[in-house]
Amino acid sequence: MPHRTTRPAPARPATTARRPARTRPLGGPAPILASAVLWGTTGTAATLAPPSAPAAAVGCAGLTVGGLLLFLTSPRVGSRLAAGTAHERRLLALGALAVAAYPVTFYPAVAATGVAVATVIALGSAPVLAGLLAWLTGQTRPTARWAGATAAAVLGCALLVLGPALTGGATPIDPTGVALAACAGLSYAVYSLIGGRLIGHGHPSDAVMGVLFGGAALLVLPVVPLTGAGWLGEPRGAAVALYLAVFTVHLAYRLFGHGLRRTPASVATTLTLAEPAVAAVLGVTVLGERLPPASWCGLAVLAAGLILLTLPAGTTARRRR
Repeated sequence: MPHRTTRPAPARPATTARRPARTRPLGGPAPILASAVLWGTTGTAATLAPPSAPAAAVGCAGLTVGGLLLFLTSPRVGSRLAAGTAHERRLLALGALAVAAYPVTFYPAVAATGVAVATVIALGSAPVLAGLLAWLTGQTRPTARWAGATAAAVLGCALLVLGPALTGGATPIDPTGVALAACAGLSYAVYSLIGGRLIGHGHPSDAVMGVLFGGAALLVLPVVPLTGAGWLGEPRGAAVALYLAVFTVHLAYRLFGHGLRRTPASVATTLTLAEPAVAAVLGVTVLGERLPPASWCGLAVLAAGLILLTLPAGTTARRRR
């Protein structure tokens, strides 16, 4: 996600994107982890929406308002877009389609096969797909450290979310829901890689995220009235949509774009596996849910994988000595 005239450029941004993450772990991972924390509040916030609100409508309403906020608050986004090459504009169009595809596929997947299975497939597949796509497009080469951390994070995520099903009761699995969740993971991987590539080529992260999410907002706008928008007229519905737009889209993706300046997209998508951990903790502390031992073990494994990615490479090397 390479012109003959710009081929030398990827090597330089890719190198500069990785060095700060090794020497200054708070330079890139911190804003990405902060965005994952905000995304982790989405499920808890959605439970406060009126019962009449369709799941897809809630997600698309948040993306529509938040995406337009990102676009309108990005400085000189129009001139930045016009100054890009035709290839970059095609990438932006593809990225906007990928952003729009996420709520359209993920929320129906949750409805079809349950939040646990859909979350594991979508979030667990995203870092693996991002790493493979980055390798195939020549952006970065997977490292043993990334592979180990990603494997641990995906395993921990699976144990965390599927813990209740593993300790009793079967989880309904619908083939259509599984396919939709996998498409959601692919869409997340695609727009993360496109955003990281354009930011690595020197484009401001605010402008890139503004164009991606502004375009996606226009694409999903028709979904809200088609699926039912009456719930937005209720105070609870409007408050939930506003929270999702301001915090889980506008602020979270500002932070995510900032983190992509110094963190490869394959690493960033692994770090955002912190999202289900935050959601689980909120479920226990706010919604009164209970986690079985398997889920707590998954939380520990997930945390270990994220710590492995966050620590500078030199730190782990010294410890091995």
